[in-house]
Amino acid sequence: MKTVFLRLKSLISVPTGNAELLKAQFEVFSNQVPLMYSIVLVNAWALSFIFMSEAPAWLSVWIPGGLSLICFARLAGWLRSRHIVPSPEAARKALTRTNQFSFVLTVALSAWALALFPYGDQYARGNIAFFIAITGLGVIICLQQLPSAAFIVAIVINAAFVTYFSFVGITSFVVMAVNLALVSVVLLLVVTVQFRHFSGAVSARAKLETANRENARLANLDSLTGLPNRRQFFAHLNSTFSLPGDKRLAVGIIDLDGFKPVNDLYGHTVGDCLLIEVGRRLSELVDGTTHISRLGGDEFALTVTDCPEDAALLLLGEKICAALRTPFVLSEATVQVSGSIGFSVYPQLAGDVHQLYERADYALYQGKRTNRGHAMLFSSEHVIAIEQNHRLEQVLSRADLDTELTVYFQPIVDIQREETVAFEALARWNSPELGKVSPADFIPVAERIGLISVLTCSLLKKALAAACSWPDDIGLSFNLSTHDISSSDGVATIVGIILSSGIDPRRLDLEITETAMMYDFCQAKSSIEIFKVLGCGIALDDFGTGYSSLSQLHALPLTKLKIDRSFVSELHKNPASYKIVKSLLALSHDMGLGCVIEGVETLEELDALKKLGGGFVQGYFYSPPVSEAEVARFLPGSEISRKAG
Repeated sequence: MKTVFLRLKSLISVPTGNAELLKAQFEVFSNQVPLMYSIVLVNAWALSFIFMSEAPAWLSVWIPGGLSLICFARLAGWLRSRHIVPSPEAARKALTRTNQFSFVLTVALSAWALALFPYGDQYARGNIAFFIAITGLGVIICLQQLPSAAFIVAIVINAAFVTYFSFVGITSFVVMAVNLALVSVVLLLVVTVQFRHFSGAVSARAKLETANRENARLANLDSLTGLPNRRQFFAHLNSTFSLPGDKRLAVGIIDLDGFKPVNDLYGHTVGDCLLIEVGRRLSELVDGTTHISRLGGDEFALTVTDCPEDAALLLLGEKICAALRTPFVLSEATVQVSGSIGFSVYPQLAGDVHQLYERADYALYQGKRTNRGHAMLFSSEHVIAIEQNHRLEQVLSRADLDTELTVYFQPIVDIQREETVAFEALARWNSPELGKVSPADFIPVAERIGLISVLTCSLLKKALAAACSWPDDIGLSFNLSTHDISSSDGVATIVGIILSSGIDPRRLDLEITETAMMYDFCQAKSSIEIFKVLGCGIALDDFGTGYSSLSQLHALPLTKLKIDRSFVSELHKNPASYKIVKSLLALSHDMGLGCVIEGVETLEELDALKKLGGGFVQGYFYSPPVSEAEVARFLPGSEISRKAG
């Protein structure tokens, strides 16, 4: 009996434990309420009309009128809540009240209908049976998404109908009662099956929504660091940008300096661990007004709402850069990198989201060129530079490079013998539209618009042609860009120019920077080996300013190192620079490499280098770059000028 009681209780109770199902039941049932109450009221007043002349007014009019008011009140309540999405607890309470009201209303309607039975003839009494059957079945159908209420209605109606008509003793009514009971049982089975399907559909929908939410989360999340990804960054930036008000909004783009050597030296697993730690460190540095994202690779971004003044923003940037310079202690190794960051601010120097991002990226690019490892804010000077670069791109793209480009030469001097041993070829562009343009301006533009290979070929041909007229013991140094050594086709073209020039390849040193080498180390190594087989010397330019490791340096077939001028300036006054140059000279000697020291401008710097055992130098102390016609005065037999500039 206890089991039967518990089973019956579960049938007439609202199921709990499934929040989505409760809300779905509430939503569907709220749409069924008008139809259900319409069935009840129409049938009730139809029965009332039949008995209005037979039964007393309190029974035929006032009771259905009162029931109608109650039904209208309930209907109004459901209509008000129809467009409200309730909480699971609110939905459970509303459905439980519906169960309770179903019991009360069904008892009241059944009692009222059976109370009319003594007042009518056989025809009128038949309408009572019809009313009870049609109303009960209609209500059960309307309650198919709330089976607990459907069971309550079916139990009450059938209990009252079968019991009452059994005692009346009229065979036709007894048969009708039994038939109604059987139909109710079948209908309840249908309701049970339908509700099972309904529950399954709700569960499937809930799982699908959960999966969609998870997919949306993953689509906006960087799987490695757990930070918002590029897509989420732009979504957040757009939503923040569209908020009303005139608050300052800043975007910062962070790029790690030295990440690729870590990847190459320790492997991608360590690189991934480093990126995770970088993301964690960045997250710890910012507050609620700053949104950190990973754009991809070793590039991160931040959005600063309620942006502070420029000085405070740059202070935040320097704080981030200082944190990134702190060594990262990983399980496999302790590595050190740095980071550069470029900022742009709306509305001061950016008018829309696209411009805000692009100008932050431009500030980052300029910062990496001029002040690597620090923060740079996009300024009005950058606006002018962008406009100039745009014009420069247009002029350069339509320039007659063979005619407008010339080669200047800066002597490389053996300071022990005071003789010129080689010249470095340097590009000069005299544009009919722009006048003389600095290589620092047009070379980056040529790289960006894909013209650098054309420039390289034109300049190399002119430099080799000039070198053919020099004595055989005078060498030529020529700079190659990242693009020149990053493809086998480019390398083949350069090799063809060298072979067709008639010059001995052993007189030619090809200079590459650490940046070019690290861009694609394997391809760079392959290209260098081809040039080395040809007989050319290979010089690593601006050594000490990049992120190459000694193991990578050892793996390349280099013949020379060129020490960057940043270590030479004020060498005699700066003990740190003195020690660095001393170490680099010792390193080149131990590795059996030649060493050229760039940027010597004063006699004091030259004397300090002589004391350190330096062999070859170049710089304004001896001569600035000169035209081909002026090269002769630096050749053996000519006096080398010792005046700077």
